[in-house]
Amino acid sequence: MSEFAVLLPAAGKSSRFHDREKKPFATLDGRAVWLRTAELFVTRSDVAEVLLIVAPDDTERFKQRYAANLAFMNVRIAPGGKERFESVANALAMLGPNAKYVAVHDVVRPCVTTEQIDSVFGAAKQFGAALLAAKIPDTVKRVGTGQKIQETVSREGLWLAQTPQVFRRDWLEEAYSRRDKLGQAITDDAQLVEAIGKPVYAIEGTADNIKITTKSDLALAGAILKARPEPKAARPIHPFADEEMWK
Repeated sequence: MSEFAVLLPAAGKSSRFHDREKKPFATLDGRAVWLRTAELFVTRSDVAEVLLIVAPDDTERFKQRYAANLAFMNVRIAPGGKERFESVANALAMLGPNAKYVAVHDVVRPCVTTEQIDSVFGAAKQFGAALLAAKIPDTVKRVGTGQKIQETVSREGLWLAQTPQVFRRDWLEEAYSRRDKLGQAITDDAQLVEAIGKPVYAIEGTADNIKITTKSDLALAGAILKARPEPKAARPIHPFADEEMWK
């Protein structure tokens, strides 16, 4: 049964990427980053819909460049906001009635595996909310003024949050409806759901589920993907060779 909706935020400014292309639209081993990420979800039988969140300034030329892909993959565009939470709220408001669970996944994490998605989707159905995360393997230092080390922090129980982050739809919608009243700094969707008193479970991921932030991350993602066996798609997922840079 198709119970999941997937939201792919792609409306950021990419200020640290230092390229004429924004990160989601940069070419990664022959295809745009956003395409590689969307492909992981659109072929799943448990996914009812996929929404790509694009900044208003990028929407028109994005539609012109990728109209065929959007139609072929049945991906809809949602308008980005001034910040990530506004963007996700916009996409939530566009969801159809069928999805019982909502996954929010960084569109610039194209290296997440099908097995990891299976695990976090399953955990969300079991517990109501779950996210991929990786245990911190290194010694952690708290650094103060002048880069002086203040203390060594125990890494026991410390994990680095990743995506997908997956929630019961009613929980996520409740969290967003109360966001302005929570009165604390919220940095991801899981923390928002935690703030309304709902339990969120961490499913162990891997360090290679990287988030592309810089050009070197793009190169690393390419190396990770090339090192893996070529996946067999359930059906064609990109009708044209369309990775020529925007002019």
